[in-house]
Amino acid sequence: MIFTDWFEPGFKAGGPIRSCVNFARHMKYDYNICVFTSDRDLGDKKPYAGIQTGQWITFEPGIEVYYASPALLTWSNIRKQLMLRNPDFIYLNSMFSKHFTLYPLLISRARTATKIILAPRGMLRSSAVQFKKTKKKLFLKAFAWSGLNRHIKFHATDKMESTDVKKFFGENATIMEAGNFPGFVETYNSYLEKKPGILRVVFIGRIHPIKNLHFLLELLPEIHGEILLTVIGGEEDKNYASMCREIATRMPDRIRIDFVGEVENKNVQGFLYAHHIFALPTSGENFGHAIFEALASGKPVLISDQTPWRNLQDVKAGWDLPLSSPHLFVDALQQAADFDNADYSEWSKQAWSFVNAYVKKNNLKEAYSRLFN
Repeated sequence: MIFTDWFEPGFKAGGPIRSCVNFARHMKYDYNICVFTSDRDLGDKKPYAGIQTGQWITFEPGIEVYYASPALLTWSNIRKQLMLRNPDFIYLNSMFSKHFTLYPLLISRARTATKIILAPRGMLRSSAVQFKKTKKKLFLKAFAWSGLNRHIKFHATDKMESTDVKKFFGENATIMEAGNFPGFVETYNSYLEKKPGILRVVFIGRIHPIKNLHFLLELLPEIHGEILLTVIGGEEDKNYASMCREIATRMPDRIRIDFVGEVENKNVQGFLYAHHIFALPTSGENFGHAIFEALASGKPVLISDQTPWRNLQDVKAGWDLPLSSPHLFVDALQQAADFDNADYSEWSKQAWSFVNAYVKKNNLKEAYSRLFN
């Protein structure tokens, strides 16, 4: 039984939704999967259209979902659904959620036959904890003080996240490492003509300080050539979004910035295919599903060194660079702008090959079988 704030058809919360949906789709062949989630997307006032709420429905073969309205996100209803499903495993897809982490954890801690797994989803990284810092640190202290962590196994997606868990819950915390399930990789099909001096860049992510859009915008005037930057993502932080829009108004005529807003996940690949490279100078990603999807679409990626995707330049799949060296980002953007068709075609194919090799070498099903053993 999975508890998660958002699930499909939601898309506005980004990576955590993709992680959860991909997990359910891969594991449904070995387990009966049921998902308890909210009936609306991040920040929405209205529920999803055409979705039945307050009952278990078949999402697809092997996966059942209960979409709860705000009125159903109560202690008594969560307890009722837990008793009804009587799961062998509870999988919590968040660290700081009242209804989808704390309530099910408190209700279930007396159920000794039920194993509880908690996936922090990158929320323990210092770059994430710094936002609403006081509230989060109080929550983590109370969490550790209550001893709740002794009843759970933490699912870390890499060694960095294991270190974050130990930082807050001690060296004796029970941790298993297993990478995030990515989406399915299609065959390479990403031709886009590339002329020197013309560059189409796409940014996909929440417009929030952690994603560092302003950093990218401020670099663009230093690039020689005609540049289009398409920004896809919801304005989660309105003040920050206003600042980014203001920076965009100061661009020279040869640089165009398009703010597209939110785009459903099923439509993202079309935008990727229409651009030469993907850029996300993030200050921290647990996995980076948008990065994965860009690589899988044959797009070289320009990202920070604060993600699991490293050493990209060595294989001509992109650039992972330190945020402390903005001049390196300028150099990478200029290199991409100067690519001719042959150069770009090589890097595009290498981006796809890199992520395809990643999927083949990571035996994630085996790792998750150990997690649920």
